[in-house]
Amino acid sequence: MPDTDGRGFRSSPPTNRRSINPACCSRDGSRGLTRLVLNPDHHQAHRDLGNTAVLHRRVMSLVPYGLGDSPRASAGVLFRLDTDRVGSPVLLVQTRVAIDLGRLPNGYAETQTRDMAPMLSALRPGLPVRYRFLGNTVRRCGRNSTVGSWKQAIPLNGEDAVQWWADRAPASGLALRSCLSSASDPMTAYHAPASPPDGWGSGTSRKRGQDIRVPYAATLYEGVAEVRDPAKLRAALLAGIGRGKSYGCGLLSLAPVPHDG
Repeated sequence: MPDTDGRGFRSSPPTNRRSINPACCSRDGSRGLTRLVLNPDHHQAHRDLGNTAVLHRRVMSLVPYGLGDSPRASAGVLFRLDTDRVGSPVLLVQTRVAIDLGRLPNGYAETQTRDMAPMLSALRPGLPVRYRFLGNTVRRCGRNSTVGSWKQAIPLNGEDAVQWWADRAPASGLALRSCLSSASDPMTAYHAPASPPDGWGSGTSRKRGQDIRVPYAATLYEGVAEVRDPAKLRAALLAGIGRGKSYGCGLLSLAPVPHDG
């Protein structure tokens, strides 16, 4: 049996490897954050950057086998692709299990992993932090909606997108002090003909014999906030915020605020 499926991913776990009990993954509450500086000239990295569904599959190929029917949730996987149009794209991957970076193709990325425990334990009320967060900013249509069909996801823009984050930040233990919002770089998934994934915006298209092209609605938020409730903030950091976690949304990043402001 070949090790990969022809697209650079391991097709199935070795038959002599034991399944992992998902309950063991979060026993000590530990978390790791891995920073992957992608090589855009690598053909597989270039392909992954053009399809969020494939990028998700790449991320999931790094976690242990045998995590049950919901491996992303069992492994606590959150990820986000950061691009600034200048340097190389950076993929952040957060998990509560050790990932196997040896499964990456040679030359795919430069990687660095750090333990999140010191940051999580340092959170306290009143602490100023810088944040970055990519949210799946959509609104669900009701039964009597005039802008779309029932449960259709309508992308939010402008002030509506800003309010989306302002409504969720307090529940995540943060008091916002500043917020710069911007539409994320266009990211698209291609799926076999079927119903689009939950939490995605409009703009799907279908052609016979081709995958469905599905752009997702997301907004990048950056700014300064104050920690109000460390317990709520830790929960938000560990579980992610909002929908679209399988497609790169929901990961909240924090950094210290410099002493000079």
